[in-house]
Amino acid sequence: MSDFNLTDQTNLFKINYYKKSENMYNSENVLQGRIKKKYDFTGKQRFVATPLSFSGGVGAGSLPVSNAGNYEGAIITAKKVYATCEVDREAIKASSNDQGAFVKATAESVKKAVESYMRNCSRILFGDGSGILGRGIGAGPADVTGAGSIGSPYVVTFDASRWHEANWEEKDLVQMVTSLAAYPANTGGTAEGGSSVTNLLEVVEVDPVAMSISLVGTSAVLAALVTSTDPLPATTGIAMQRSYLAEPMGLDGALNATSGSLYSINIQRRWQAFQSDANGAGITVDKMNSVMLGVQKKFGKAPNMIVASYEQFQNILALLEDQKRYNLPNKNLKGALSFSGVEFMATTGAIGIFVDRFAKKDSVYFLNDNFIECHHRPGFGWFDDDGTVFLRTDEDTYAARYGGYYENFITPTAHGILTDLAV
Repeated sequence: MSDFNLTDQTNLFKINYYKKSENMYNSENVLQGRIKKKYDFTGKQRFVATPLSFSGGVGAGSLPVSNAGNYEGAIITAKKVYATCEVDREAIKASSNDQGAFVKATAESVKKAVESYMRNCSRILFGDGSGILGRGIGAGPADVTGAGSIGSPYVVTFDASRWHEANWEEKDLVQMVTSLAAYPANTGGTAEGGSSVTNLLEVVEVDPVAMSISLVGTSAVLAALVTSTDPLPATTGIAMQRSYLAEPMGLDGALNATSGSLYSINIQRRWQAFQSDANGAGITVDKMNSVMLGVQKKFGKAPNMIVASYEQFQNILALLEDQKRYNLPNKNLKGALSFSGVEFMATTGAIGIFVDRFAKKDSVYFLNDNFIECHHRPGFGWFDDDGTVFLRTDEDTYAARYGGYYENFITPTAHGILTDLAV
């Protein structure tokens, strides 16, 4: 009988979980599985030469004068994205002579860590790089109550226009951010407590019906709102813990940009997504065709996939009732009939329509996955630079870290977005 030791545990991680963890990261959802991933991002930044015009001179009758093309350099900077898990030492010792139970405990721990990391990466991919999960509108009844304690948590209620259930999960730690720019910009704010852990708040309950979250922890910002009975200001939001303005770029930031810059390139005709505002109307085939053709006309290539929220996906299912396709697998398999997906007949043929819970409920994304890349630094995965995966902590536990440093590079002109749809 052998006792627990870090060397054997590390070997178990390498053999059983490294590849499995990578596969989970690559295929947990459709879009994350389809985008290109690179693991060779070295140096302080990555420079990507980006043509924004044709080059040369053309003409007829006389020899044309040549002219250089317009090239810009997109700058990519890696962001730090992590997941951590801890295993209690006593629990390890209690199961040290039962290999089956020990391996199961390890499997559960690492699986949940990677699942949580994947969930956060999916949220980031549909975000704007700010880390903001939700923000106020500065109107309506008092929507902050409680005292931040276990018995009386802070209850923050959101307006329907700012509520996105997928962004909130019990046990997440979040942070108040004040002085945000006017919606939809999530910049210019100040995170309460900075990068310290003093003002972190734990999400203890998510109520999708009331569109509220319950938080336990210390926050002078929330305490003042409770005392004054003012609503959550339009300049105040809640971010993932210690993540404000530190996340990789996402679709919301890249596709909705109308001014400023993206990857250090100014937003302009050849560096902007095709954007269509439905002005509160319902989705129609004509609107979908308009975005598809708009992207193809502007970029030269049509989108090859459509991603929608559950709300818009349901509307599309009703809209394209006669185009639903069903998968009939081998009759010897369980579940002989299952709905597999819907395709939209575009200018280039049928393309798949997929649902993602992190997509905004009033938006539909028309994407070309060949122009979405995830640039990782080498060594992505479980951290084992000192020869072990599990590290001793200050408490009686062992901790493991998963993740790395990456940036999403989204060429905006290759995509289109349809916003402000009726839900």
